[in-house]
Amino acid sequence: MTTSGDYQVFEAGDVPLQSDVVFPSMRLAYKTYGSMNARKDNVIVYPTSFSAQHFDTEWLIQPGGILDPERYFIIIPNLFGNGLSSSPSNSGITPFPAISYHDAVAVQRRLLVEQFGISKIALVYGWSMGGMQAYHWAACHPDMVERAAIVCGSARCSPYNHVFLEGVKAALTTDPNFRGGRFIAKPTAGLRAMGRIYAGWAMSHAFYRDEVWREGGFTSLEDYLTRSWDEAFARRDASDLLAQIGIWQRGDISQCPEFGGDIDRALAAIRAHVLLMPGQTDRYFDVRDNEDEIGKLVNAKSAELHPIPSIHGHRAGNPINYPADRAFINAEISAFLKR
Repeated sequence: MTTSGDYQVFEAGDVPLQSDVVFPSMRLAYKTYGSMNARKDNVIVYPTSFSAQHFDTEWLIQPGGILDPERYFIIIPNLFGNGLSSSPSNSGITPFPAISYHDAVAVQRRLLVEQFGISKIALVYGWSMGGMQAYHWAACHPDMVERAAIVCGSARCSPYNHVFLEGVKAALTTDPNFRGGRFIAKPTAGLRAMGRIYAGWAMSHAFYRDEVWREGGFTSLEDYLTRSWDEAFARRDASDLLAQIGIWQRGDISQCPEFGGDIDRALAAIRAHVLLMPGQTDRYFDVRDNEDEIGKLVNAKSAELHPIPSIHGHRAGNPINYPADRAFINAEISAFLKR
């Protein structure tokens, strides 16, 4: 383990990946909050979402909040490709290997076992790509996971979601600074185009129809797009974003080796209490995907589907600026942790 800034780094060594290559000297950046009790049974794992680093989502961790560090020992593992864990921007590896959620969760498990001696996880909580990791945790390591809360996530990337991500990739790679399969300079136009694509998909029809963006102090739709989305991804490395898009598109719990592509078998392997909380108006992770999944969680201790009643689209699951959505999630997780 090494320390860098306000977080630690787990040195995983050379890691065999699902893509049949070995990732040399793989590094997993993580941060912990709160204290582990003597029984080591108050652990929450909270994986990061697309392009996010731990400090982007740690607002959820506060006394009396959705994830309470006064009661739980919370670990945020940074997903590979986010610029803190091994990524194109910090590894010097070209081409960057195709990493899967299975690979990421396997290294996260090593962190918990080797660094902390953890054998049981009270809750894996994740939003978006974090939710997909939570699903992988529950399916691939059912002996460890007591509860899994999947917020605006799914067991695999749907074709509709895949197509959205193809648009994002096209925005980045048609920038003039993408040449010969790599970025020769920051793709400013591509990053702006990516933000505009995200603006349409991230929020709901009703959000724009009812001009809900005005609640944020924006004077016009263009003002909202310019100030909220044009620079939304400018702080990130474009190659890192492409790496994480690949992880997202490849996401599928049935591709873990023991399931052989059988999604029903993968879902049936889950033995945790499961809470599926899609956003009612989310376009990335449609409610119907979770509706299809819940009936196949036949061996789960319990399985509940509680959509977030919100017009904030995908962002209902990360509601830092939406008190009603935050209160809904807080109440659901508080009750879920009592199971």
